[in-house]
Amino acid sequence: MTELPSARGAEVGRRIGVGLMYGLFKPRVLGAWRVPASGPAILAVNHSHNIDGPMVMGVAPRPTHFLIKKEAFVGPLDPFLTRIGQLKVDRTTTDRTAITRALGVLESGGVLGIFPEGTRGEGDFASLRAGLAYFAVRSGAPIVPVAVLGSTERPSRLTKGLPALRSRVDVVFGDPFDAGDGSARRTRRALDEATERIQKQLTEHLENARRLTGR
Repeated sequence: MTELPSARGAEVGRRIGVGLMYGLFKPRVLGAWRVPASGPAILAVNHSHNIDGPMVMGVAPRPTHFLIKKEAFVGPLDPFLTRIGQLKVDRTTTDRTAITRALGVLESGGVLGIFPEGTRGEGDFASLRAGLAYFAVRSGAPIVPVAVLGSTERPSRLTKGLPALRSRVDVVFGDPFDAGDGSARRTRRALDEATERIQKQLTEHLENARRLTGR
């Protein structure tokens, strides 16, 4: 039986994220009340910077288990990320252990965090992988779109790979939505159609978030 990631660990991770993100930067959080207060949910986050995951982990109103590439689990980060309830995923193959554990998070009423673009890029939801649709359709959990804006605007001159200290980063949560069409189909075609619906919703949310924040 595959062991589920620690819910208590994810809460510890959230508290660490709160301290770090508010200590180093100036997060402005909009719409956090849109995250369902209980029950399973999937946070679909755009990804353009290394701090996007820790930022959302720290400002989300509920503890979140992120699917994170296995390459990040190096040295002391490996036991630390595992201890705070994060999920290691091998992106080069169908990682059945990661899939089972992610579905277990949702089945137990937890929050799963996903970067649907699969890797860091422009952060514009232009190219989605099918994983998000699979988890949403399989579990029936609502998707909450999340836009992280400003993390790449002012790179730090002192610490490579981080935004400038005390720079403002906006995190905008959108309205939850269902990815499926109500038929509960899980065929390849159904997942492709769900991915198209998801991409439309996420892109609209990102556009709205940019208008709202002026970024």
